Amino acid sequence: MEIKKKIREWYLLNKRPLPWRETRDPYRIWISEIILQQTRVNQGLNYYERFIEHFPDLESLAGANEEDVLKAWEGLGYYSRARNLHTTAKNIYHNMAGVFPDYYTRLMVLKGVGPYTAAAVSSIAFSEPRAVIEGNVHRVLSRLYGIEERPSGYGPSSRIVREAGKLLDQEDPGTHNQALMELGALVCTPARPDCRLCPIRGHCIAYIQNRIEELPLKPRKTKKRIRYFHYLLIREKDSIWLGRRNYKDIWQGLYEFPMFETADPVSADLIISSPEWSAMLGVKGIRPVQVSETVKHLLSHQEIRATFYHISVDHQFILSGYKKVKLSRLAPYPVPKLIAAYMDKLNES
Repeated sequence: MEIKKKIREWYLLNKRPLPWRETRDPYRIWISEIILQQTRVNQGLNYYERFIEHFPDLESLAGANEEDVLKAWEGLGYYSRARNLHTTAKNIYHNMAGVFPDYYTRLMVLKGVGPYTAAAVSSIAFSEPRAVIEGNVHRVLSRLYGIEERPSGYGPSSRIVREAGKLLDQEDPGTHNQALMELGALVCTPARPDCRLCPIRGHCIAYIQNRIEELPLKPRKTKKRIRYFHYLLIREKDSIWLGRRNYKDIWQGLYEFPMFETADPVSADLIISSPEWSAMLGVKGIRPVQVSETVKHLLSHQEIRATFYHISVDHQFILSGYKKVKLSRLAPYPVPKLIAAYMDKLNES
């Protein structure tokens, strides 16, 4: 098919040199695809290289402890994906003799692996003819065929799925899938696509009908949940107090300052006089030496509005469920990006 050939030729001339494209190792392809689900290539590259430096193969990831895995993932967000990577690595290493599943249906039973990841790994690493569908591919196909379909779970009735399957290069599906994704990332971009550089613009319905700005249809917006976090940054000489989030919520397994949450915005005076403050500190009369401005942190479906209360203690202080950590030894502890960014700002000031 002419379209298929043009996309492939364009890709071979224009593809970016990326480390996961220089290998057929399913482990490294898997790691790259999980990272690229949540970040652009130019940002994800550094995270990929850092993660592979720590865990260069399946055995090293399977043998790691969770805190080290979360630390290597720090800054990427979606920490459940890092925990799923760790769980799946252990499963493959201990229950599958360390042999990575080599086709789509076996990949789909692994924790944290969905249709997109299974299709990417099986096609790129093992040349299984499976069409990859993700944001870039959806955008290219929507414009190419004039498809008015919102991004979704892509069921069997989806025209995007049907067209992707018909267009797929059965002989070299890995290169084809990467070519479509690269075309969407470099040329057929969400805003201001450079149609002059597109190898298939002569076939593109959106280009011919001047509907580039209309397609693809935007996903329906979901209302973000707003949460109010009150962090107690308790310093005792050269140490601060940290606790691990061990309950099922955002940032599970990461460390943070002692914290309590309110359903609504609350003034600092009310927080300081609240029962939660007294219950956490255990000593009446402790007041913060500084209260930060509200810091907003956006997640995919939530918005965190955090306030940091700086507290200095000069006596033997005990805080149940938390540990005292020297400031010079904070580096190994995985923390949410919100905490890391706030600490970096403090260190700069």
